[in-house]
Amino acid sequence: MQTPCIHVCTMVSATGFCAGCGRTLQEIGGWMNYTDAERRGIMAQLPARLATAGTKSQIKMRLSELPERPL
Repeated sequence: MQTPCIHVCTMVSATGFCAGCGRTLQEIGGWMNYTDAERRGIMAQLPARLATAGTKSQIKMRLSELPERPL
């Protein structure tokens, strides 16, 4: 299962997103239970969330390094 986690688990209080992956606590906690379509939908939102969180440069680069794996 593909995950956006890069093991930089710090929540940004201003946005409610993880500084590492851009997910909310609810999304992180429910990741294993989501359907492939739900996970793809969340993954599609992450670059914009990370840009908003001000963590774009390092995190976006790390997300782009993730190997393509089927969900």
